[in-house]
Amino acid sequence: QVQLVESGGGLVQPGDSLKLSCAASGFVLDYYAIGWFRQAPGKEREGVSCISSSDGSTYYKDSVKGRFTISRDNARNTVYLQMNNLKPEDTALYLCACRTSYQGSRYSPTEYGDWGQGTQVTVSS
Repeated sequence: QVQLVESGGGLVQPGDSLKLSCAASGFVLDYYAIGWFRQAPGKEREGVSCISSSDGSTYYKDSVKGRFTISRDNARNTVYLQMNNLKPEDTALYLCACRTSYQGSRYSPTEYGDWGQGTQVTVSS
């Protein structure tokens, strides 16, 4: 059974850090480009970062560039999202997914499948 499981979310204060994990089971994560997305209440799901399957190239939306770092540990079949200097506007449900289409933007949710259930990140003072 193909499954992605996110973990590592929590309630933190502005300026704090969190490291999210996206663990895969039932398939080899290294074969896929992986994206991290977030969805705040009442807002559309947005891609924030992705990592390629071929050469490990990483990509970031401007809103998180310089603060978030995506990485993969193939031995653990896991992709991580290190989030530093968190801001209240980063509050959202964070999800990871495998890229299954290459017809559009790497940040578009329609390019991805096999979504996990997500992990909640709340940034509040």
